[in-house]
Amino acid sequence: MIIEAESLVKTYILGGATVQALDGVSMQVNEGEMVAITGSSGSGKSTLMHILGCLDQADSGTYILAGENVAGLSRDRLAEIRNRRIGFVFQTFNLLPRLSAVENVELPLLYAGSRSATDNAIQALETVGLADRMWHEPNQLSGGQRQRVAVARAIVTNPAMLLADEPTGNLDSKTGVEIMGLFHALHEQGHTIIVVTHEPDIARECQRTIRLHDGRILETT
Repeated sequence: MIIEAESLVKTYILGGATVQALDGVSMQVNEGEMVAITGSSGSGKSTLMHILGCLDQADSGTYILAGENVAGLSRDRLAEIRNRRIGFVFQTFNLLPRLSAVENVELPLLYAGSRSATDNAIQALETVGLADRMWHEPNQLSGGQRQRVAVARAIVTNPAMLLADEPTGNLDSKTGVEIMGLFHALHEQGHTIIVVTHEPDIARECQRTIRLHDGRILETT
């Protein structure tokens, strides 16, 4: 079991009003699953993604990631977990513009103190089919190629899971299909993948869909 979440609650105060972003969310994800989290704007999916990615913590409830209870951990420990156990893929790619593809992919390894960062980054880029573009900077790459760099950066540390936030949101439909094909290939290699999306077509490509509404799980299909 990669994820065990029980009764997660998260509340925000916005403009003097209390907003219940998560209201008792419980879910599990097994190792090797490919799961979609979906819902309309305001459903709580972004809040849940931030908690699952250790970017934020719930006000109450239990979250166990790869056997470790992350509730109440220090910022330094959460940063270490994000670096080593979670690979992030964002809608906006989040690549540093003046670094080459290899240098962007190296970053998580350099933060972790790896001595073989370049070799591992090259291998990750080969895995996502960018062997011939690895020394190019982001502005020399197409949107799909930039997202492949982002995926390579996500897998380079061999994390426990990949967390993809609207990974096809900035791509045309053809390129989106290619990126989802890449996720399927990684899934077949044994990667655990969670895709946060508002697109029904993308959600249907996953093994299981968790649909949120008003901070609660409406259904799991």
